[in-house]
Amino acid sequence: MIDSISSLKSLTGNSAMDSIKGVSSSLGSLAESAVSTAATVATGPTFASVLGGVATDAIDSLKKGEAMSFAGIQGKADTREVVDAVMQADQTLKTAVALRDKIVSAYLDIVKMQI
Repeated sequence: MIDSISSLKSLTGNSAMDSIKGVSSSLGSLAESAVSTAATVATGPTFASVLGGVATDAIDSLKKGEAMSFAGIQGKADTREVVDAVMQADQTLKTAVALRDKIVSAYLDIVKMQI
């Protein structure tokens, strides 16, 4: 659904949608690299698989919020349902950004360590 928005001329320049796409693609690439790195470990759930699951859930939540907002515009959904879905998507996006910031901060701390 997110990919289909870029084909609409009236929504192409929307910076909010561009940021959602950017975060969605960042989470997807982060999850793919984390899962591929952890492919050598075969026992139990790894940090990479948990992180990949969180990224997938975040993307699904954003898509659900987007679909509900379109349903609300078309009059197919109740206002309360739309607000709940959009608020959940907003919270998920904020959580994903905070998680990304923590991961980047931890990486930079490790890189700055003296050997």
